[in-house]
Amino acid sequence: MLSYVFKRILHLIPVMLGVTFLTFLLLSVAPSDPVTQKYLSMGVSGDAAVMEAEREELGLNDPLLVRYGRWMADALRGDFGKSVKYGGTVKDEMSKRLPKTIILAVCSLILTVLFAVPLGILSAVYKNRAADYIIRFLSFIGVSIPSFWLGLLLIYWFSLKLNLLPVIGTKGIKSLIMPSVTLAVWMTATYIRRLRANILEEINKEYVTGLLSKGIRRGKVLIRHVLPNALLSIITMFGMSIGSVLGGATVVESIFEYQGVGKMAADAVTGRDYNLIQAYVVWMAFIYVIVNLTVDILYRYLDPRIRLGGE
Repeated sequence: MLSYVFKRILHLIPVMLGVTFLTFLLLSVAPSDPVTQKYLSMGVSGDAAVMEAEREELGLNDPLLVRYGRWMADALRGDFGKSVKYGGTVKDEMSKRLPKTIILAVCSLILTVLFAVPLGILSAVYKNRAADYIIRFLSFIGVSIPSFWLGLLLIYWFSLKLNLLPVIGTKGIKSLIMPSVTLAVWMTATYIRRLRANILEEINKEYVTGLLSKGIRRGKVLIRHVLPNALLSIITMFGMSIGSVLGGATVVESIFEYQGVGKMAADAVTGRDYNLIQAYVVWMAFIYVIVNLTVDILYRYLDPRIRLGGE
């Protein structure tokens, strides 16, 4: 196991290097640069000679590989440069926003698990009955509703009409409710459908028939044998969901003006804040590769039949 983990970590290094270099390359051919954006953010047009001198001082006229190597050396020390939009360092801006995104991610994932697992089990157990039809209908609606539309509906009803929750902001527990629900609805609906299908597939296997023929209660078979096997493929989906919400649900955070990394990334793209964009891409890539590695390791412990790395 340790050798497998070590090999996977080694494989992650070229992945991270490739992501950072590709992002750096795309940003370098964009029709602007940090110096131009600095003057645009101030609402003035700088002198051409002064701007060129600043580009030379910042090393923006150096070859691409030289600039990338310099950026990588600084990034390994935790220095991602300065933000044009916010004025401070990218590291400080990320540090302020990451905790807010992590809290939002945890709340939405907890809601997803609390509702998806029991409803998915209930839908499978009562297949083709009233409870199953109702749950499947609601899950279909949940999958079909766009997040931005659901967010606007929640704002309209709970903020404007009922005046129960704040419209925007990140202060207090109340400001977490609507963004968390908006993120959780789609994930919950997706997990219900997948879990129902997995449980129905497991129930029809021979080992379930054998256990039932021995007189073991159906509920015990479902909880101790069927459900653990049905949850295996859900783990991959859950890992991807963790990566998605930790990366900041850009649309949801923008609708509710929730000051997380997703809102930061949207503002960075709008304002062409290249240092912030680069740091955000690095964060997203890091989250996804770590989550994928964690999911693979969990597979080994949850199902001994699975052998990782060709073992």
